[in-house]
Amino acid sequence: MKNFGKISLSALTVAALASAALAASHGGELPASVKARQAHMSLNGFNIGVLAGMARGKVDYDAEAASAAAKNLAALAGMDQSRYWEPGTDSDSLAGTRALPAIWANPEDVASKAAALADATAALAGTAGDGLEALQAGLGPVGQACGACHKAYQLPKD
Repeated sequence: MKNFGKISLSALTVAALASAALAASHGGELPASVKARQAHMSLNGFNIGVLAGMARGKVDYDAEAASAAAKNLAALAGMDQSRYWEPGTDSDSLAGTRALPAIWANPEDVASKAAALADATAALAGTAGDGLEALQAGLGPVGQACGACHKAYQLPKD
């Protein structure tokens, strides 16, 4: 029985290594820059989810939680993201990303959209803790800023 355990462990190890090698050879491992931007977008989504839940009445309004989530969004929008967007990490060049090649062709427009998001999140951070109506009013421009960039520069979900 002892040998069976060793053989099983060895077989599992070989299978895991083969699977990892196969994934890497087929582009399964994303570059760190793509992982970072996807993590950044996940953090945005998490914080927007907190705020949207309150705005839609699915979660009770909590001024402290709303303020914290809005401040997180503003901090994320203010971060230097330039290293996330390496050439060759677009959806045409790399599996596992939805970033369209147009991002790299229109840097001025992307910067303008990023500035609009920074402005909208800063405004929301200043008012999200002032009541449900203030949160609802401030969340709209944030959603519009997110959507403007995603519509132009993100491959739609399947």
